[in-house]
Amino acid sequence: MEEVVIESGLKSADTKKVKDKEGELILKKIIPGDYVILLDDKGKEFTSTQFAAYLEGLFNQSLKNICFVAGGAYGFSDELYKRANAKLSLSKMTFSHQIVRAIFSEQLYRAFTIINNEPYHHE
Repeated sequence: MEEVVIESGLKSADTKKVKDKEGELILKKIIPGDYVILLDDKGKEFTSTQFAAYLEGLFNQSLKNICFVAGGAYGFSDELYKRANAKLSLSKMTFSHQIVRAIFSEQLYRAFTIINNEPYHHE
Protein backbone atom coordinates (compact mmCIF):
# COMPACT_ATOMS: atom_id res chain seq x y z
CA MET A 1 0.00 0.00 0.00
CA GLU A 2 1.34 3.40 -0.95
CA GLU A 3 0.30 6.74 0.50
CA VAL A 4 0.69 9.79 -1.71
CA VAL A 5 0.16 13.26 -0.27
CA ILE A 6 -0.61 16.03 -2.73
CA GLU A 7 -0.78 19.71 -1.87
CA SER A 8 -1.64 22.38 -4.41
CA GLY A 9 0.25 25.10 -2.57
CA LEU A 10 -2.64 27.46 -3.29
CA LYS A 11 -3.88 29.70 -0.50
CA SER A 12 -6.80 31.29 -2.24
CA ALA A 13 -10.26 32.54 -1.42
CA ASP A 14 -11.29 31.04 -4.77
CA THR A 15 -12.30 27.58 -3.56
CA LYS A 16 -13.10 26.34 -7.09
CA LYS A 17 -9.57 27.23 -8.20
CA VAL A 18 -8.10 25.33 -5.25
CA LYS A 19 -10.32 22.26 -5.85
CA ASP A 20 -9.53 22.28 -9.58
CA LYS A 21 -5.77 22.47 -8.98
CA GLU A 22 -5.85 19.73 -6.34
CA GLY A 23 -8.05 17.61 -8.61
CA GLU A 24 -5.63 18.07 -11.50
CA LEU A 25 -2.69 16.95 -9.33
CA ILE A 26 -4.62 13.93 -8.02
CA LEU A 27 -5.80 12.88 -11.49
CA LYS A 28 -2.17 12.87 -12.69
CA LYS A 29 -1.46 10.11 -10.13
CA ILE A 30 -4.43 7.94 -11.17
CA ILE A 31 -4.00 5.52 -14.05
CA PRO A 32 -6.88 4.40 -16.31
CA GLY A 33 -7.43 0.98 -14.68
CA ASP A 34 -7.52 2.30 -11.10
CA TYR A 35 -10.71 1.89 -9.08
CA VAL A 36 -11.10 5.26 -7.36
CA ILE A 37 -13.00 5.71 -4.09
CA LEU A 38 -13.38 9.24 -2.75
CA LEU A 39 -13.53 9.66 1.02
CA ASP A 40 -16.42 12.09 0.90
CA ASP A 41 -19.02 13.19 3.44
CA LYS A 42 -21.73 12.51 0.84
CA GLY A 43 -20.55 8.93 0.32
CA LYS A 44 -21.97 5.64 1.52
CA GLU A 45 -21.53 4.88 5.22
CA PHE A 46 -20.65 1.40 6.50
CA THR A 47 -20.14 -0.31 9.82
CA SER A 48 -16.70 -1.87 10.14
CA THR A 49 -18.02 -5.32 9.23
CA GLN A 50 -19.94 -3.91 6.25
CA PHE A 51 -16.80 -2.11 5.08
CA ALA A 52 -14.82 -5.35 5.34
CA ALA A 53 -17.45 -7.13 3.22
CA TYR A 54 -17.40 -4.25 0.71
CA LEU A 55 -13.61 -4.49 0.40
CA GLU A 56 -13.76 -8.26 0.06
CA GLY A 57 -16.28 -7.81 -2.77
CA LEU A 58 -13.88 -5.42 -4.52
CA PHE A 59 -11.01 -7.88 -4.07
CA ASN A 60 -13.13 -10.62 -5.65
CA GLN A 61 -13.46 -8.44 -8.75
CA SER A 62 -9.70 -8.75 -9.28
CA LEU A 63 -9.21 -5.00 -9.51
CA LYS A 64 -5.60 -4.12 -10.18
CA ASN A 65 -5.43 -1.06 -7.96
CA ILE A 66 -7.88 0.53 -5.53
CA CYS A 67 -7.19 4.19 -4.78
CA PHE A 68 -8.76 5.86 -1.76
CA VAL A 69 -8.64 9.65 -2.04
CA ALA A 70 -9.08 12.09 0.84
CA GLY A 71 -9.80 15.59 -0.37
CA GLY A 72 -8.53 18.93 0.74
CA ALA A 73 -10.32 21.51 2.84
CA TYR A 74 -12.78 22.38 0.06
CA GLY A 75 -13.56 18.89 -1.18
CA PHE A 76 -13.10 17.52 -4.69
CA SER A 77 -13.15 19.01 -8.16
CA ASP A 78 -15.98 18.19 -10.56
CA GLU A 79 -13.50 16.26 -12.72
CA LEU A 80 -12.45 14.08 -9.80
CA TYR A 81 -16.10 13.36 -8.95
CA LYS A 82 -16.63 12.32 -12.59
CA ARG A 83 -13.61 9.99 -12.48
CA ALA A 84 -14.53 8.35 -9.18
CA ASN A 85 -16.01 4.86 -9.12
CA ALA A 86 -17.47 5.25 -5.62
CA LYS A 87 -17.75 7.57 -2.63
CA LEU A 88 -17.28 6.45 0.97
CA SER A 89 -18.15 8.46 4.07
CA LEU A 90 -16.27 7.89 7.31
CA SER A 91 -18.74 10.07 9.22
CA LYS A 92 -21.20 12.89 8.76
CA MET A 93 -18.77 14.95 10.84
CA THR A 94 -15.97 16.93 9.22
CA PHE A 95 -12.34 15.95 9.89
CA SER A 96 -9.03 17.39 8.75
CA HIS A 97 -7.28 15.33 6.08
CA GLN A 98 -4.54 14.51 8.61
CA ILE A 99 -7.06 12.95 11.01
CA VAL A 100 -8.87 11.21 8.13
CA ARG A 101 -5.63 9.43 7.21
CA ALA A 102 -5.30 8.05 10.75
CA ILE A 103 -8.98 7.08 11.05
CA PHE A 104 -9.07 5.49 7.62
CA SER A 105 -5.82 3.58 8.19
CA GLU A 106 -7.28 2.10 11.36
CA GLN A 107 -10.48 1.12 9.52
CA LEU A 108 -8.47 -0.54 6.75
CA TYR A 109 -6.52 -2.47 9.38
CA ARG A 110 -9.76 -3.43 11.12
CA ALA A 111 -11.33 -4.53 7.81
CA PHE A 112 -8.38 -6.78 7.01
CA THR A 113 -8.52 -8.37 10.47
CA ILE A 114 -12.25 -9.03 9.98
CA ILE A 115 -11.64 -10.51 6.52
CA ASN A 116 -8.89 -12.75 7.97
CA ASN A 117 -11.04 -13.77 10.98
CA GLU A 118 -8.50 -12.34 13.42
CA PRO A 119 -9.61 -11.39 16.95
CA TYR A 120 -8.98 -7.61 16.66
CA HIS A 121 -12.62 -6.67 16.02
CA HIS A 122 -15.09 -7.43 18.81
CA GLU A 123 -18.84 -7.66 18.35
